[in-house]
Amino acid sequence: MKFQLLPLGARFEYEGKTYVKTGPLTAAGDDGQRMIPRHAVLKPLDGTPTDAPRRADRKLDETAVKAALEAFHGECSRLLQAVAENPDQAPAARAVLDAARQRFLDAVA
Repeated sequence: MKFQLLPLGARFEYEGKTYVKTGPLTAAGDDGQRMIPRHAVLKPLDGTPTDAPRRADRKLDETAVKAALEAFHGECSRLLQAVAENPDQAPAARAVLDAARQRFLDAVA
């Protein structure tokens, strides 16, 4: 799959490493931010965007989205504090962050 077809926040594998799309040409991985060429061929890790086609009539519950966002934000805040206090926890924090992201996506699905 081409990088430009991935939505922001999508996880993918490129050159044997896992990244999260953070912008039109950028991604974040364990080794920091990186530019990803538009022509790069990637392996999506969360499924392809066509796995869940969007319906034009789909409506999101604003209260549920806000609650899911607040839970995600709380999790991120706790992780930042833990890593600030002990940088060795960064790899474990990354796994927790990935799980929190998935819970957020599941809550608003």
